[in-house]
Amino acid sequence: MKKLVISAVSLFLSVGGAAVAQTATVTVPGEVRTYVLEQQQSPSVTFEGDVAVGTVLPDTVEIQTIPDQPDYGYVVVNKKRVLVNPQTRAVIEVVQ
Repeated sequence: MKKLVISAVSLFLSVGGAAVAQTATVTVPGEVRTYVLEQQQSPSVTFEGDVAVGTVLPDTVEIQTIPDQPDYGYVVVNKKRVLVNPQTRAVIEVVQ
């Protein structure tokens, strides 16, 4: 019984550590943020629910590209500009 409890605690701690590792902060280059803020022609997409860091946007949302920055994209969602990882479609940062 004691070994079972120790194994369960070890498993819990290792899974908890993986969850903490996923919440790493992404440092966005200043020129990416500036580019996104300067784009005035981007229409806003309506999204039900909260748009926060880590939110994965559905395939129906078109992600805008940023020149010379393949690791970043942006979308205006619910009138807020958000930076997105184009590969995972996850929100990196809410800019405004």
